[in-house]
Amino acid sequence: MQANVGTIDRTLRIIVGLILIGLAATGRVGAWGWIGALPLLTGLVRVCPAYSILGVKTCSSEPKTK
Repeated sequence: MQANVGTIDRTLRIIVGLILIGLAATGRVGAWGWIGALPLLTGLVRVCPAYSILGVKTCSSEPKTK
C-alpha cells in the first residue's frame, strides 16, 4: 500500500492515539478509549484505509531530493 498520511497528520494521529490509550489504561475514560489504537496504528504505518476509500492524501506526492 502506498502512504497517504502526511507528517503533521501522522504526528497528530500518534499523539491522539497514545493519549486515548493512556487514558483508557488508567481508567480515566471507558473502554472506548482503546479506540486510540486505530489512529496510533494508522500513524505508524502511514496508511489510512478511510483515506484510500475517499481518495484523500495528506502526504506530498513528490519525491524528496537534496
